[in-house]
Amino acid sequence: MTDDIGAFVPGPRVRIEGRPGGPLAGLTFAAKDLFDVAGVLTGGGNHDWPRGRPIPARNAWAVQTLLDAGATLIGKTITDEVSLGILGENAFDGTPVNVRAPGRVPGGSSSGSAAAVAAGICDTALGTDTGGSVRVPSSFCGLYGIRPTHGRLDVSGMLPQAPTSDTTGWFARDAQTFAKVSSVLLGEAIPTVLPTKLIVAVDAFGFADANVADALQPMVERLGTLIGNSREEIMAPQGLSVWARAQRSLQPVEAYATFKDWLDHGNPRFAFSVAKALVMGSMTPQADQTWAALMRQEVRGRMKYLLPAGTILCMPTTPFPAPLAGQPLSVLDPLRDRITCLCAHGGLAGFPQVNLPGAVTVDGLPVGLSILGPRGSDATLVAVARALEAANK
Repeated sequence: MTDDIGAFVPGPRVRIEGRPGGPLAGLTFAAKDLFDVAGVLTGGGNHDWPRGRPIPARNAWAVQTLLDAGATLIGKTITDEVSLGILGENAFDGTPVNVRAPGRVPGGSSSGSAAAVAAGICDTALGTDTGGSVRVPSSFCGLYGIRPTHGRLDVSGMLPQAPTSDTTGWFARDAQTFAKVSSVLLGEAIPTVLPTKLIVAVDAFGFADANVADALQPMVERLGTLIGNSREEIMAPQGLSVWARAQRSLQPVEAYATFKDWLDHGNPRFAFSVAKALVMGSMTPQADQTWAALMRQEVRGRMKYLLPAGTILCMPTTPFPAPLAGQPLSVLDPLRDRITCLCAHGGLAGFPQVNLPGAVTVDGLPVGLSILGPRGSDATLVAVARALEAANK
């Protein structure tokens, strides 16, 4: 299929047929250019990254798992540089077109994967999520997307950024496809039994733009009807911005450690925002790191308290719909900070999260509602997504 939206990495398009007869036979997928594909250089979204590196001899675990299940790989997709981005604009490879919000960013760093699925070029696509890189583009592009329980999936063959937060994730346009792909990658059947309690994170809804909170209310009501028992709670008693500060104190430090040898020996080129993140990671005081590690423990304890077995939580995935593309850094930096306030819990606590599409703001732009569950409840969240879509038909 042609790439009219700039979602795929420049150059010849890789294609690998899936195993005949598998549960995903007939489906196509793309892989973010952080995943190894045998015989193809992993570009990492930065033209200096692959220089001098060997061509992978085997596929990343997630790629091989989808191929073994019968899905056909149709290409590798653009990513923000070495996954250090949240909006989807890449100085080397460009910004994929968000067909659901023309003229606006697709969200990153899994920008190409989300854009390709939204445009109907493939049925599903692999992304990664460290600080929101599946959740944000899912919201901006109107897709189902999942950040699985941290540590649940094999990340071999996936270029790391901050290992204590990194996860593999994926996208789909409809709940049935999302459930089929999720069953394969999670290694379990999607259940039919749903949770019995719903928490509405009132601080997260209060933090979002008013028109976003209003647009999501019908979905919240339908979700409450589906689950049957809901209540309001504050998710982050310390403050969402405090949780965000903790994630910003931990993630860049790990990213700097991941790429330090490359920086030392390669002196690579970066966009300013990417270089800034690595510089900040190299300069974070030990006292800040110690505080952030303690705050991570508090966040994990809070989320465990809020989400016992049989309970899920809902919140806006992003505080606003996709911003306009090509804006100045001075405009984008505050937007990134606000996004982090609604995404930091992912890297801090590692609980699974699924974005549900379907709501739009008054301007007709997609914005997602997220559901979170206890660790290991990934398949249950997918079941809720499937049941909610079925109830809406």
